Amino acid sequence: MRKVQQGDHVLIEFESMLEGGEIVESSSDSGPVEFEVGAGVMPPGFENALIGMGVGEEKAIILSPDKAFGHMDEKLLHTVKRSVFGDKIEPKPGMVLGMTVGKEGQTQKIPALVTAVHGENVTIDFNHPLAGKTISYRMTVKEIK
Repeated sequence: MRKVQQGDHVLIEFESMLEGGEIVESSSDSGPVEFEVGAGVMPPGFENALIGMGVGEEKAIILSPDKAFGHMDEKLLHTVKRSVFGDKIEPKPGMVLGMTVGKEGQTQKIPALVTAVHGENVTIDFNHPLAGKTISYRMTVKEIK
């Protein structure tokens, strides 16, 4: 039986949960997911856990933040002036906004979480929403391409 190797394209079903059991994402909602193992589409620990699995095989894993979405990085917390958002957006804690940022000469739009609003100052967090969290996964390999 063929086993998953680095560089294979796989079709999987999975469910991810926080430590308290809250489901974060489930392919039962969106359908099976296809990606190349090792391409960085999924967290590193998730992709590594697929190596050696066969079609129909199921596995449950628990990933610490360093193997999942990383630890919280204080350098990704920024305070900006409310005027950055213009007149159309009234930032409130908990809002996720699409922010345009420049990196290495290119601009891209990335999500940012509003964590606090103090007068004219708005604190935004560019960390991944699951950064710093331990994530449990249940996965089933449906196909190896």
